[in-house]
Formats: sequence, structure tokens, C-alpha cells
Amino acid sequence: MIRGTGRRRLVVTLTAAAVLVAGCTASVDPDELPGLYRNEKTGGEILLGSDGTFSATDVSTDGSSDPADFHGSWEFLDNQGAGDFVYLTVKDDGLGMTAGIQLYTKSQDTVYFHDDPDGPPSLVLKRVAAP
Repeated sequence: MIRGTGRRRLVVTLTAAAVLVAGCTASVDPDELPGLYRNEKTGGEILLGSDGTFSATDVSTDGSSDPADFHGSWEFLDNQGAGDFVYLTVKDDGLGMTAGIQLYTKSQDTVYFHDDPDGPPSLVLKRVAAP
């Protein structure tokens, strides 16, 4: 019973975060999400693969940590247009103790990290043509 408590907390936390950004995002088609997203100012990139994998290069997810490279799998979580997001499951301790991150969808062409519900997004990435 104690083991399930951590999972329940994670679900409650993810749901609460989605509610906090309700109305701030547009619903997107998950089949259109795969592609390369870049922040021109920082050079950070995220590649969402059509096979459900992702790789991130020079990305700071919270605006205060040093940029890092990490990879893993991704899954689109549809919250009926109220805070839809891509859940990134990080593999191989790419971010230390962090096992997963929410990457919010603004449109088919814009994704962002939002670590402070009272502040602006910490990193916005726009779709670019793959090299």
C-alpha cells in the first residue's frame, strides 16, 4: 500500500498541474507532434520521434538549471484541451533523479516547459525542418 502512494502522488501532481494551465493551450493532434523543435535563442532542441522516442539536446527544463542532453520515450496525454501535454519519460538518469517531465503543447508547432504555474514558460521550442 505504501508503494502505491508515490504513484498516486504523481498522478495527483500531474493532474493539478494540468488544471492550473487549463485554457492556456490548444488541443493538438498527437499524430502531428513528431518532429524537431528548437529554441532559436538557446539552441536547445527536442526531437519527438514517430516511434514514441525522444532526444533532447542542450535543454534546460526549468529555466535555472544548466542545459542537459537526455533521451527516452514520449506519450501524449489528452486532457480534453485543458492542459494537454507530452509526458517525457527520461531514460538512463539523463536528468539525475528526474524520471519524467511534462512538455506542454501550445499548437502543432510550439511546445514548452512550464515549471512555475504563476510565471511564464521556462523554455519555448518551435517546430523546425529536420536537417
